[in-house]
Amino acid sequence: MFYESFQAAKDFWLQWRSSRVLILLIVFIALFLDNMLLTTVVPIVPDYLYRLHQSTVKSQDDTYRFLARNCTNNELMKRRDYFARHPVDLRIILRTYCNWTVDWAINKTDTENKQRTVILEKENEWVGIMFASKAFVQLLTNPFVGPLTNRIGYSVPMFVGFVIMIVSTLIFASSKSYTLLFIARAIQGVGSACSSVSGLGMLADRYPEDVERGKAMGTALGGLALGVLIGPPFGGFMYEYIGKASPFLVLATLGLVDGLLQLAVLKPGVASEPIEGPSFKTLIKDPYILIVAGAISFGNIGIAMMEPSLPIWMMSTMKASEFQQGAAFLPASIAYLIGTNLFGPMAHKIGRWLCCMIGLILIAIALMGVPMATSIYGLIIPNGLLGFAVGMVDSSMMPAMGYLVDIRHASVYGSVYAIADVAFCLGYTIGPALSGFIVHAFGFPVMLYIISFLCLCYAPLLILLRNPPARTERMSLITNENHNSFQYTRSKSLDNDYNFD
Repeated sequence: MFYESFQAAKDFWLQWRSSRVLILLIVFIALFLDNMLLTTVVPIVPDYLYRLHQSTVKSQDDTYRFLARNCTNNELMKRRDYFARHPVDLRIILRTYCNWTVDWAINKTDTENKQRTVILEKENEWVGIMFASKAFVQLLTNPFVGPLTNRIGYSVPMFVGFVIMIVSTLIFASSKSYTLLFIARAIQGVGSACSSVSGLGMLADRYPEDVERGKAMGTALGGLALGVLIGPPFGGFMYEYIGKASPFLVLATLGLVDGLLQLAVLKPGVASEPIEGPSFKTLIKDPYILIVAGAISFGNIGIAMMEPSLPIWMMSTMKASEFQQGAAFLPASIAYLIGTNLFGPMAHKIGRWLCCMIGLILIAIALMGVPMATSIYGLIIPNGLLGFAVGMVDSSMMPAMGYLVDIRHASVYGSVYAIADVAFCLGYTIGPALSGFIVHAFGFPVMLYIISFLCLCYAPLLILLRNPPARTERMSLITNENHNSFQYTRSKSLDNDYNFD
């Protein structure tokens, strides 16, 4: 009886282990953790670097210590960050509890707050460079990871990505200098390249039918969205109330769960036979693949430029706390989650080119609306629209990459999703790296207006993807029974059907 139960459980596990749904879950978790780490640092780094390197912080702490000794209220030192951002509340506390001169204290703290604002604005460039380092390293790594997956399979690079992510997380937790933070961010780029290319390639391979692939990609990108959604408020809350290391230790613990799941299900190992597929160089010469890659880059560059500059702009104009800086990204993340899951399956029906073109136009409108906000509540609508539009672009263009390689090349996906990830990283490399310099030279609003104009200029190019030509040796044209529409039938290796409107 026991043996039969054990055998039944073993058979169930073996059947479940080969399920496509479990593979999708692993990719979902990997993208979730990678992007949660990516965005957890957003509200932490500007304030942490300011405290780490600027002598004015010590001066401000000395001021509050002096006030605390002359007040009957002991909240001044404990909540000095809050009072630094809320001078009206500080004035009330001073007048109610303090025996020292109120005007002196207010003038002293106001002067230090103005110095803080100037320093934060100058810090834009360094924060932007550090944020861009991850995407830049990922950009350099992707061309090697794509062909590597053709040779050894997807499971080993996927697991290597997990290991590197754990290392990066622990360095973030223990770092006490800009250099170590920079190294941690850069190392994460190598892990992200391995996880993203392997994960998306694995999904494209396991979901060969176009409609199912779109749904699977939308679900996987939902993991990305969820990580982006939770990361900033999670990082801001943990940093403000517990400490800098706490969010990274939590992420490292969650990462171990993902690693165990990969060991149990994927059983990382080198594939027995390498798969012949189109080279990276061949794919990057394809004009249709380049149009899709450009759409991914322009779709993400706006929110990438906001990642380092929006928190600093909020600190300067709204006196926002670390938690508020992280929460400002919540509408974009929630809307991105909705957009990817909604347009993953829907884009196939209405045309992926059309979804992407509308998405780029909406991105331009949203970016122009961000500088109009005067409070954190004013960011809800433009950030929400921005996230929804980016979700439209990503969920329509990621499956389009797999579709184009099916009809124009060979159904091997490592290299084409390396190009997709390169395009994604290009936005996140150029965006943060240039944002600090543009903000410093022209201001935060002008930066967003420039990106809006570029998105509007690129959108019409998506019309070229309406009916991309297929290679004759890969596709054959067959007339349907009613002779009013046409259907493309793929080669024997993947004999699913594709319909054009």
